[in-house]
Amino acid sequence: MGRVTERRRTIRIRDGAVSTRPDTLVAEEPLEIRLNGKPLAITMRTPGDDFALAAGFLVSEGVIGGQGDVRSIVYCAGATADGANTYNVVDVGLAPGVEVPDITLERNVYTTSSCGLCGKASLDAVRTTTRHPVADAPPLLLAPSLLAGLPDRLRAAQRVFDRTGGLHAAALFSETGELMDVREDVGRHNAVDKLVGRALTDGRLPLSRSVLLVSGRASFELAQKAVMAGIPVLAAVSAPSSLAVDLAAETGLTLVGFLRGPSMNVYAGEHRIALDAGQPTGTASGDALS
Repeated sequence: MGRVTERRRTIRIRDGAVSTRPDTLVAEEPLEIRLNGKPLAITMRTPGDDFALAAGFLVSEGVIGGQGDVRSIVYCAGATADGANTYNVVDVGLAPGVEVPDITLERNVYTTSSCGLCGKASLDAVRTTTRHPVADAPPLLLAPSLLAGLPDRLRAAQRVFDRTGGLHAAALFSETGELMDVREDVGRHNAVDKLVGRALTDGRLPLSRSVLLVSGRASFELAQKAVMAGIPVLAAVSAPSSLAVDLAAETGLTLVGFLRGPSMNVYAGEHRIALDAGQPTGTASGDALS
């Protein structure tokens, strides 16, 4: 199996002094995801948690919704001409009775480490109906002070980032701020898929009492993955996109951006944030509260 990090020779220049030394880099390799033996998608990822990545991807695509939908997940032997196993091809076998989607050229997806939606035929194609609507009952009520402490806890758990500085991270927290799981990957969408896939294989979907925190921006694809897993709160240390805000408002997702210490913007779903009595509460769910 591929390694999470690799060493490469580099020429280092510091204050005019030149030296040669090895540097630790995050590994990036393609992973082909097959469904019942047929190619479905290729994503560039950091090796590791490949089975969870494949399962999480299928959740976000609306193919599966629970542990019982999966019969098997295996690496494909003989993935090369000489019969060697590269550990870069994963085949997901669906359980009997689970509908196999029509895998056409339009559906076949190529994703990169920076864009999990490249190759989609249209925006409508990614507005998949979730099997786990955002329906936390009773709704979570999170104090801003609880949210403010999450990024530091995520950063402390980023083991590979400390060695490479080149990975995105995603973490699941409980409604009381307990760190439930954290995953790293060269692709932010892959990190989320690994979280969701692990939750599926552990029988924990939907994640209706959890908070998803991502180390970068909150794009439409990440908001969609949160909704597909039934996650009620998505927080990001950077900015959301306009489409992510629109999707959050439509689905009831709470979307928090620019989460940096005690400062944050709430773009949708503010009913889950315990605002101080003096703060405005009458803005529309698509408006930001600074």
